[in-house]
Amino acid sequence: MGFWEVLKNLRTILGAIRDCKKDIEREQPDALILIDFPGFNFRIAEWAKPTGIKIFYYISPQLWAWKENRIKKVKRDVDRMFVILPFEKDFYKKHDYSVDFVGHPLLDVTESFEATPNFRSNHGLDNRPIIALLPGSRKQEIENMLSKMLAMVDKFVDYQFIIAAAPSQSLDFYQSIISKKNINNTVKIIQNQTYDVLNIAEAALVTSGTATLETALFEVPQVVCYKGSSMSYYIAKQLVKIKYISLVNLIVDKPLVTELIQNEFTINRLEKELVQILDNKKRKEILTEYKLLKEKLGGEGASDRVAAFILEDNI
Repeated sequence: MGFWEVLKNLRTILGAIRDCKKDIEREQPDALILIDFPGFNFRIAEWAKPTGIKIFYYISPQLWAWKENRIKKVKRDVDRMFVILPFEKDFYKKHDYSVDFVGHPLLDVTESFEATPNFRSNHGLDNRPIIALLPGSRKQEIENMLSKMLAMVDKFVDYQFIIAAAPSQSLDFYQSIISKKNINNTVKIIQNQTYDVLNIAEAALVTSGTATLETALFEVPQVVCYKGSSMSYYIAKQLVKIKYISLVNLIVDKPLVTELIQNEFTINRLEKELVQILDNKKRKEILTEYKLLKEKLGGEGASDRVAAFILEDNI
């Protein structure tokens, strides 16, 4: 969300922590399964551990990216950690803490996806190849990203552009951004059907986040983009210690997909990189690596494996 954005919502977050503790006290569960969200869940784990409740953590906090010293809290308060990224197992091993790699739950979602029948005709799409625009889900994020993404529309007239709109925002909001750009070509806005869009896309411009991995699992070449507030970016530069921001590059451990971050996210660079991923040579390289990425993610059934491990632990 960005550091400043979290600070602005701190009162709401602290209120949610109080409510969560009350729920746990009332329900008296045998086990607590924490999912991601470390700022919240570490507080709950520290509070719950002395009560004798068994603490499981599914989807590790990104300790490998920043605040690595939080490993002390994991060792102290978490009975068993389940990780979804292959390199996380080695990270925890380095800190003498054993974890279970269970695979990535997104594989279940993408592999079971069934395309909507007559999707093209239902949305009035023509026969041109499609470039998907995934500008994120939060209003400020979309405003930052979409304006530059839309600059590509009149530069690639042989392609049809689709905005994969988030269900959390109104269509009028997206339309207002399009209207400001004075675009000659048609841009479609399709809401809450991102997988259908990716299923037929030739390429994609994607705001950094889980969407980068989803795009890869649908085997769509992509350019990863991100531009946040100056303050959040400055703080992140001081704290975060990773080579890449996209899950795709982190998993394959190399710059497979181009990342345009902050000042590098310009119209000229975006056009250049989009040309590259539409070129057959670059496309073949990316698609080959995507198949290897899928293999590294461990196959379907991540959540089922977690459930089985928890039951085996004799709760």
